[in-house]
Amino acid sequence: MTAHLLEADHLSKHYGNIVALKDISTYVNGGEVTCILGDNGAGKSSFIKILAGVHQPSEGRLLVDGEPVTFQSPRDARAKGIATVYQDLAMVPLMSIWRNFFLGAEPRTGVGPLQWIDAGKAKSIVRRELNEMGIDIRDPDQPVGTLSGGERQSVAIARAVYFGARVLILDEPTSALGVKQAGVVLKYVLQARERGVAVIFITHNPHHAYPVGDRFVILNRGSSLGSYEKSDIDLAELTRLMAGGRELAELQHELAAIRAEV
Repeated sequence: MTAHLLEADHLSKHYGNIVALKDISTYVNGGEVTCILGDNGAGKSSFIKILAGVHQPSEGRLLVDGEPVTFQSPRDARAKGIATVYQDLAMVPLMSIWRNFFLGAEPRTGVGPLQWIDAGKAKSIVRRELNEMGIDIRDPDQPVGTLSGGERQSVAIARAVYFGARVLILDEPTSALGVKQAGVVLKYVLQARERGVAVIFITHNPHHAYPVGDRFVILNRGSSLGSYEKSDIDLAELTRLMAGGRELAELQHELAAIRAEV
């Protein structure tokens, strides 16, 4: 049996007496999108931070290519090819697209101490990489702050793929976007998948997750409500589970009673 690219095996995370995650298991493979769904407080942030090396699990383990790993820092995770794109994107709005793309890892020319940034090569790489992702930029010199939210997300995704991400974790990439811009980002999620990257898509929106997801893990108050292949669940059921099922029914009953009283 082939080992999974990245596997979370019965992960739990405690902060003192607070249980942020309890017994979460899932996996990702290259060329697949695994969606982690949950409302605020469901445990998504704690899960991301463990995968990204920010925190260590209180219980359970992580495996990369079937081998147990311990991440002491995000640098350890990146060394294994796990890249995380957070909501703030870690970009400098006044800097150009190509400078944001490299951010300290620019190609250089020259010898020894007499080296300088090869801006021409950097811009050429940016154009090529963005074009391969299907992203058409007007000018790599334009400030990244002039791009739309969807375009900035797309640059961040292309940057992670270029620097060797085998696993790409996307933290709520569509949460602050309109319908059209969210669609742009979802297109680039699929582009990353087609390039063989394993994508972990964190979201609270099942309507964004379902079109691109191959697997769905639903979190609620730190626990898993199940892991489903796309063939095993439709959008309506995913939405029902995401909304809380019984809790949603109880709320609807309470609201109906209030309307009857009014």
